[in-house]
Amino acid sequence: MNTSPPAIAAVRDARRIVIKVGSSLVTNDGRGLDHAALSRWATQIAQLRSAGKEVLLVSSGAIAEGMQRLGWGRRPSALHELQAAAAIGQMGLVQCYESCFREHGIATAQILLTHADLADRQRYLNARSTLKTLLALGALPVINENDTVVTDEIKFGDNDTLGALVTNLVEADVLVILTDQPGLFDADPRRVPSARLISDGAANDPTLAQYAGGAGSGISKGGMLTKVLAARRAASSGAHTVIASGREPDVLMRLANGEAIGTQLIAGQTAMAARKQWMVDHLNVNGSIQIDAGATRALMHEGKSLLPIGVIAVHGEFERGAIVALLDSAGHEIARGLTNYAAAEARRIMRQPSSEIEAILGYVDEPELIHRDNLVLTR
Repeated sequence: MNTSPPAIAAVRDARRIVIKVGSSLVTNDGRGLDHAALSRWATQIAQLRSAGKEVLLVSSGAIAEGMQRLGWGRRPSALHELQAAAAIGQMGLVQCYESCFREHGIATAQILLTHADLADRQRYLNARSTLKTLLALGALPVINENDTVVTDEIKFGDNDTLGALVTNLVEADVLVILTDQPGLFDADPRRVPSARLISDGAANDPTLAQYAGGAGSGISKGGMLTKVLAARRAASSGAHTVIASGREPDVLMRLANGEAIGTQLIAGQTAMAARKQWMVDHLNVNGSIQIDAGATRALMHEGKSLLPIGVIAVHGEFERGAIVALLDSAGHEIARGLTNYAAAEARRIMRQPSSEIEAILGYVDEPELIHRDNLVLTR
């Protein structure tokens, strides 16, 4: 990896920034809300806004704060206890942010999202419109997962992923992930003293995931791997990512001044169209369609639509208009798309030419199972 100063200063050049802060920072490693830290970030965000930048804040910490208020030293595994901790902690978290930003004359808005909100097309567009309206009104959105009601966010979700989804949702220029580590190293610095900080790299570099480990504490849900994967996800909309220590003095303003701090991961691809970005950002799909080598070649190299004759298997149950994953013959996901037929219908017309659809189903909606305009490659 190149450790020289990067040619791109992502935060300095950005107009719209998503900033994500982790639980260990917000709660001072689980000892309760760190009011001084939140105040420092509020001051820096106010300065960023004065410099003409739009900012959205994605904050962890509700469950961790709830644990502290309840006197729990370790993150529980029982779902109802996690939900209770989130409900209790969210109150203190939002109150603290509101008071810190009020000192700078900045109105804040609480936004609680789930991955399901961003998977449904109508709710996705509503969330997008609300966030953009808040920015236009000069308010600061403070965003968190709605851990109090949704089970899979607590079991599988993390706010690094949410930060990337919000980045894509509002077409931000950069995602800044503030953590309790200086950045991404080529080995675990807690175990390898000679580990080297990766100052800059490509967000889609597959070797980055090899350097990242698991969750760093019993307070946080994510780890460096989720940050690397979040950077890769944000890169699909053309956004760069910076992973830096939230305990670094004036970290946001120094980044805004072009200083190289932490790890900067550059998006090396052109931003996807908004609808295709929405399809890629689905964390879970309703089903999958496995295709043969000829159909794989037609999709990946010739820009063709998926026809029923190229399908060798249909997995799961889904309705017409659902987003499904397309798998090659080895079972690897290569694309996603909006299907023109339900799973039961797809099974009946698979391996058949499009000219036979009407004879088999009694009607024909479209000759393609998935039209190329409703398909996006993921590999």
